[in-house]
Order: sequence, then structure tokens, then C-alpha cells
Amino acid sequence: MFVEVPEDGKKLAKGDDAAVVESVKAASDVYSPVSGTVVEGNAALADDPALVNSDPEGEGWFYKITLSDPSELEALMNESAYEAFVAKL
Repeated sequence: MFVEVPEDGKKLAKGDDAAVVESVKAASDVYSPVSGTVVEGNAALADDPALVNSDPEGEGWFYKITLSDPSELEALMNESAYEAFVAKL
């Protein structure tokens, strides 16, 4: 129903609330997996929030960020580790 993305220039620390996804039944926060400064929020989500589900790896992205600590990337899962994690849920 609604997606709120961070404004350009917003500074985020790893774990900060970065975006909000609101559906008919609930609202959920999206947390930043890394620290940095937002360079662009996806304005297309304001008009078509369903992109988050229909094209999450394409047009459904939330924001772009310039990293302040690139070493934080080392703690993130790769695609196969994430798929295995989700399969266990």
C-alpha cells in the first residue's frame, strides 16, 4: 500500500531504520544493513509500492548508499547463504 524511503543525504548507521513498508495488515521497518549516506531513494515506490514484491532485485530497490565503512559488507550473506537462511524459516 505504501513505501517510505529515506531522503537523499540521510546518514544511516548499520541497523538504523532506513525505510517503512506499510501493507493492509501491518507496517514494517526496513533496517540498513550497512552504514553510510543515502545518495538516492527510489521515488518509483511512491507510485508503485508493489515493486518491492514484484521486482525486488530490479525496479523494487529501496535506496542507494555510499558506504562509510566498506568492511561491514564482509558480515553480509551472499545470495546462496541468504536462500538457505530463508528456506529454514
